Amino acid sequence: MLKGSDLFVAALENEGVGRIFGIPGEENLDIVESIRRSSIELVLTRHEQAAAFMAATYGRLTGKPGVCITTLGPGALNLTTGAAYALLGAMPMIMITGQKAIRSSRQARFQIVDIIATMKPLTKLSRQIISATMIPAMVREAFRVAAEERPGPVLLELPEDVAAEQCAEVAVIPSHPIEFPMASTDSLDRAAQMIMQARSPLLMLGAAASRPRSTSDLAQFVLRTRIPYFTTQMGKGTVPGGSELYMGTAALSERDYVHEAIERADLIVTIGHDTVEKPPFIMGVKGPKVVHVGYQPANVEQVYFPQAEVIGDLGPSLRLLADRVEGRLPHAQALLPLREGILSRIAARATEDRFTPQRLVHDVREVMPADGILSLDNGMYKIWFARNYRTRVANTLLLDNALATMGAGLPAAIMAAMLYPERRVMAVCGDGGFMMNSQELETAVRLKLNLVVLILEDHAFGMIRWKQAVDQFPDFGMTFGNPEFVIYAKAYGATGTRVDAVAELRPILEKAFADGGVQLVVVPIDYSENKRVLVDELQQRLPVEKGA
Repeated sequence: MLKGSDLFVAALENEGVGRIFGIPGEENLDIVESIRRSSIELVLTRHEQAAAFMAATYGRLTGKPGVCITTLGPGALNLTTGAAYALLGAMPMIMITGQKAIRSSRQARFQIVDIIATMKPLTKLSRQIISATMIPAMVREAFRVAAEERPGPVLLELPEDVAAEQCAEVAVIPSHPIEFPMASTDSLDRAAQMIMQARSPLLMLGAAASRPRSTSDLAQFVLRTRIPYFTTQMGKGTVPGGSELYMGTAALSERDYVHEAIERADLIVTIGHDTVEKPPFIMGVKGPKVVHVGYQPANVEQVYFPQAEVIGDLGPSLRLLADRVEGRLPHAQALLPLREGILSRIAARATEDRFTPQRLVHDVREVMPADGILSLDNGMYKIWFARNYRTRVANTLLLDNALATMGAGLPAAIMAAMLYPERRVMAVCGDGGFMMNSQELETAVRLKLNLVVLILEDHAFGMIRWKQAVDQFPDFGMTFGNPEFVIYAKAYGATGTRVDAVAELRPILEKAFADGGVQLVVVPIDYSENKRVLVDELQQRLPVEKGA
């Protein structure tokens, strides 16, 4: 005989789980004890939301579900933002929540919330375990559902009496690789014909192209076809640097310089595009034809309605498509002459002696090696990093352009630092987003991580304030005060440094990485460039007429 909680933890070990993030409660103390006696590390966080962000980021970076745990009611409800983050961002994750006993009601309705119903719209699967003997099958199903396309979060609720239940030993269910369907021959032939007939083809690499299992085949497809490409924000880095075919990143939906290529294209092949991202371009009846290559059929939207689709495992689909078109694309590089002009204008003013977004992106890029991981919170700077930060390795710029929630940057960076202790990892946060989960500094210090946190300080919710100004509303309701961040860092056992001159930023960041530990670097930011570049300058660039 063994306890339900022991069986549950054995099922997690069977799935290869090495860490669980979260804050347990009274209702899952049996699980905590079973974890203590297992091979799994319990990583205690300071807020349940941060635990979900960490577990989701584990899923994003490894392709395997990350796991987080909370108690019932208020603890479980704190997972909702993280669940939506994983659902929209297609990150595999398992959430384990506790619940009062379901075979008795000694505490009546105290703290009881219907978490199963609450989580159904935010998960791929949301289930309560009502018998210990069901645990192996339900855990195996949860991991399978979380990891299969399209990946996302799954909730398992384990009531305390089921966790404590004594049951006969039940064998865990062995896992097996997930097999993805292959694209049909007809769809590959149709797409190949459209690509070969195109006079100005262009590739777009989206969020699903950055799945760890897909990046090698994608890089080979680009090199074999030699078609120029641009990326969505979440598709950055999916092709290694050096191809000289990168045209830019669509940080805005239209008018930016990369849209010169988009507007001239007569065919765009979107690879791994997911319409949960803010539209990288707006399809219209007079626009280019679109071929959608993805794990799943396209979601047809007002702004996205592809004329052909290649649906199946992305890697084999791209190999088979390249077999059909390689060496048969005389116009493959028709748009490539635009590249130098697009990239040079995006990089303009990157070395000005001001705390502009362009200068900050430039200096951060200088201190980050090719495999260094940058984790962005959400704010105005995300647009600038998406446009200006050149990536050379997949999943080295972690940003969220799906839920686009604030507060995720630091927890995501903590997860990256845990997974890759030998690589440089930096979180870039606005002062508003940082303070939403700043308590996780203690988690990072306790775990003895090497992590640099760059705080861009403007004492405001900068993106909304910018939009408020663009829409000609009065400046109202967007500003706040901050703690003295250098002292704040010290209170957590971290090191804090304030940058007072632009020339100091790069050496201070280099020293922070060299010194190790948790380093908080605070820098002011001059957001006057938001209007000058992203409004005034780009409004002067009129859309290109077809054939121009």
